[in-house]
Parts: sequence; C-alpha cells; structure tokens
Amino acid sequence: MKPTAPLIALMLAVAALASGCASNSSYPQATDYSTMSDAATYGTIDSIRVVRVDPATSGAGAVAGGLLGALAGSQIGSGSGRTAATAAGAIGGAVVGNRVEESRNMPRDVYQISVRLDNGDYRTINQDSAYDLRIGNRVRVVDGRVYRY
Repeated sequence: MKPTAPLIALMLAVAALASGCASNSSYPQATDYSTMSDAATYGTIDSIRVVRVDPATSGAGAVAGGLLGALAGSQIGSGSGRTAATAAGAIGGAVVGNRVEESRNMPRDVYQISVRLDNGDYRTINQDSAYDLRIGNRVRVVDGRVYRY
C-alpha cells in the first residue's frame, strides 16, 4: 500500500464529515415547536410580509473543495513538485468550493408570517409559501410551519 493511501482516506473522511455538518435550511428556526402545548400552537395571523433572506455560507464548500483539490494535486509530480501541486490544488479547490456553495445559497424571498397564539404569545415564522393564508385566518403552527385551521 502506498504511503499516500492513508492520507487520501483521511481527507475523504474529513470531507464527508464536513459536508454532513452543513445545513441546507435557510430559514431561522429559533423555537423548538415540538415542545409547545396544543393551546400555544393555535392562533390568528396578524401580518404577512415578503422578506429577502440572505443565507450565509457555512464554509463546508471551501473545506470539501480544498480537500478534493489537495487530493488531485497530490497525484501530480514527485518530491517538492508534488508538494507545490498539492498546495495549489488545495487553494484552488477551496476557492471553487466556496463559490459553488455561494451560488447554491442565493438570496430568496420568503413569507414572514406573524401569528398571535391563543395563549397570548407571538410567533414569527418564515416559510416559502403563503398560498391559502390571509390576515385574520385561524391557523395552527406545526414544526415551524403555519397551516390553516
């Protein structure tokens, strides 16, 4: 077995772990809705606004790209040439990976729905659709989404 095989296996494992830590959700979820009582999950819509959400990059694209670039660069040349190719591949891969992640997480419009709950609390929910929802509708909040009741 080549001495680079363990290094390659380690880089692939780190890339898999880093990509597993990235979140695909671009909507803030500050409340654990599963622990709320039934009385707290029913309410009335106070307002509906369209807002632009700018998701932030997690850095997972840069990490994964850097690891893959280093892996590709380490296959080129030998000695100090291989070291330079590995470094160049890591830098280039990180830049490309970060750009890919940025383009995947483009800003988009979401509906910000303010709900006055039956227990007097207020919740603001961001969701991608407000198809059948209107101000004054009775609704239920389930798993961070608003549904007509």
